[in-house]
Amino acid sequence: MARDKKNVLRHRTRTAGRRPLFDFGAIGILILYAGFIALLLAAAMLYLGAEMRETGESYFTEIFSSADIRHAAWLTLWTSLLSSVLAVGFAVPGAYALSRTSIPGRSILDMLVDTPIILPNIVVGVVLLVFFRTAIGQGVQSLGMQFVYAPAGIVLAQFICVSPYAVRTVKSALDSVDTRLEDVSRTLGWSQGQVFLRVTLPMIRNGIVAGGVIAWALGMGLYGPMMVFAGTTRQKTEVLPTSVYLELSVGRIGTALAITMVMVLFALTALFLFKKFAGGRSVW
Repeated sequence: MARDKKNVLRHRTRTAGRRPLFDFGAIGILILYAGFIALLLAAAMLYLGAEMRETGESYFTEIFSSADIRHAAWLTLWTSLLSSVLAVGFAVPGAYALSRTSIPGRSILDMLVDTPIILPNIVVGVVLLVFFRTAIGQGVQSLGMQFVYAPAGIVLAQFICVSPYAVRTVKSALDSVDTRLEDVSRTLGWSQGQVFLRVTLPMIRNGIVAGGVIAWALGMGLYGPMMVFAGTTRQKTEVLPTSVYLELSVGRIGTALAITMVMVLFALTALFLFKKFAGGRSVW
């Protein structure tokens, strides 16, 4: 036993300050991928700079002075914010049910909640379009709420696509809470609702905010469902991702790229906020 301890100490002394070759390989692969992402962003900015020097015009000034793009930006902002609020409103009770309750068919419900994650986004648009052609869908629209080729349809498509991510983020926060704290609170005579509101909810608030942020960021970038279900009518249902498509379709690469960089800025801001509030938790 003493000899084994000496061998371990000798090995630690010999390897102290040296990084294993395997670690270097893993770090190298990580840096290679991250460097490629940074290179893509740098290439986009360099292209915009070269185009502006050649034409003497700023594409950013152009997009901010365009009434169509401003309308698309405003529509993107408020629809993604509304859909993220709705997603969080569903995610909190949904994640609680998945994390804290035992119900028949729980695995099936869990799988159905995750289904929009694995589906191509355009499929969501197709099934929504088909649904609102059925008797049930037409009955819903007859009540006065127009979804097909309307802003409400944008919110609905975003809500369906981003809700699973909000649920997973909130559930991750719930799973990290020590349930013994909840058990102790119940022994004091608190109801299940009181325990959740006074004990659990304060401890998962960062996870809830992180779920809302990731839902907002994903909603802003949705493209496929909008094209199919909401359309791309300017001053009506055009959002920033479809603005990029419309600008590219007429050969205005610089304008499309400027819109893209604005979306990248929003995305990086959302990512920073998500990392800040989610901390080291794993979403899945």
